[in-house]
Amino acid sequence: MSELVPRPGRLPMGSHDEPTFLGLVARTTALTTAALALKEGMWALRRRMESDARHADLMGDQCVAAEVEPKFTNLIHEAGSELRAVAEASGALANASDVVQTAAQSLHDAHQAEYRGVYEAVNSSGVQQAKPGFYRTR
Repeated sequence: MSELVPRPGRLPMGSHDEPTFLGLVARTTALTTAALALKEGMWALRRRMESDARHADLMGDQCVAAEVEPKFTNLIHEAGSELRAVAEASGALANASDVVQTAAQSLHDAHQAEYRGVYEAVNSSGVQQAKPGFYRTR
């Protein structure tokens, strides 16, 4: 006899092994949204770090012109270099999150194209559907 998976009512989230249509829609939407937010945040961080690095260079040049102690001027220039490294790393992370966003959106679109019609047909039929696993063949 086949093992039937219990399904409580019409909750959108199924078990971890067999998520429902709406559960997958929610998960792919959340992943796409989070990746987009991360990407935008990383681009904003990159712009800020590049601006701060330019200001550090300007301040370092002004300190040189004012004949400030060289060790302090070197620290300012070093801080500018580190800010540029952060800007570069945040740009790389923004690019990676763009890839994740694109992949998540593609998964979402493919899932919608494949299963939206089935989901709509099942919900519009008004007939109680068999529990998951009932139609499974061995």
